[in-house]
Amino acid sequence: MKKINIFNLHNNQEFEKMALEIFQFQAKNNLVYKEFLTHLHIDIQSIDKVSKIPFLPIQFFKSHKVVSSKETVQRVFLSSGTTGNEQSKHFVTDLSIYEESFTKGFAHFYGAIEDYTVLALLPSYLERDGSSLIYMVNDFIRKSKKKKSGFYLNNLEELAKNLVELDKMNEKVLLIGVSFALLDLVEKHKFHLNNTIVMETGGMKGRRKELIREDLHKILQEGFGVENIHSEYGMTELLSQAYSKGNGIFECPPWMKILTRDTEDALTVLPEGKSGGINIIDLANVNSCSFIATQDLGKTYENGIFEVLGRFDNSDVRGCNLMVMS
Repeated sequence: MKKINIFNLHNNQEFEKMALEIFQFQAKNNLVYKEFLTHLHIDIQSIDKVSKIPFLPIQFFKSHKVVSSKETVQRVFLSSGTTGNEQSKHFVTDLSIYEESFTKGFAHFYGAIEDYTVLALLPSYLERDGSSLIYMVNDFIRKSKKKKSGFYLNNLEELAKNLVELDKMNEKVLLIGVSFALLDLVEKHKFHLNNTIVMETGGMKGRRKELIREDLHKILQEGFGVENIHSEYGMTELLSQAYSKGNGIFECPPWMKILTRDTEDALTVLPEGKSGGINIIDLANVNSCSFIATQDLGKTYENGIFEVLGRFDNSDVRGCNLMVMS
């Protein structure tokens, strides 16, 4: 597909037009998606609105090579696979699209990354290969060009010292960390931060007992002395991220959209305010698949905001009986 500017969309009509254009391209050029649509007996020419687009179950990224481009694969991003299941693999043929997506996505909500000192506390991600989150944060650190930007693996004392010093100097700081590591930090140190965005990327990665979001955020709010805990919502299979500035309410950049599906009928899109399976449209995935049915449960609201309520138990996933596709 010719290079298109998905990062210059101004309204829902433009998003819908671009999404339908990408759907037609992927329905013909992504062999896995094409076969999935064939099994569903979908006439691709009849798809004239986003709500009619079938979403590919995210599990296909574990069992198949999901690509729409014939270009050389530049990088394969891998999921953590902490549960012992097979890892998801995202074959990326154009890293510049990913870089533009995460750079412009962050700027859309927070301003230029160059204005921040980026302190990353992501031990579980650093300890394995192929993390798309590490790729993104490493690029943030490089772009920030601040002396103290960097990854802090186990050196919590140095991180705590830098957090206090930078905050006192009124420096804008982004502290981005996996939940269990942020908890480790506030168990050893108490802060009162005024210029720092504390952003959790979710997950205990088997290191601690899972907490509900409200409890996790309350502990972190008290520990860091901040009013809100921010969150990043992304995954190996996506090239875009949604962000929450507090209370677990997420917002997407203009080239990404969340829909919810009926948990009993995977092809039925639910109205706003109804809980269901999260379907993601990520137009940055133009060279893989832009229409993904995740295993997350959520609820959408007006203006495209949404919240994540939990995950499907594997036994609860509906509409995925096409996983036997060859």
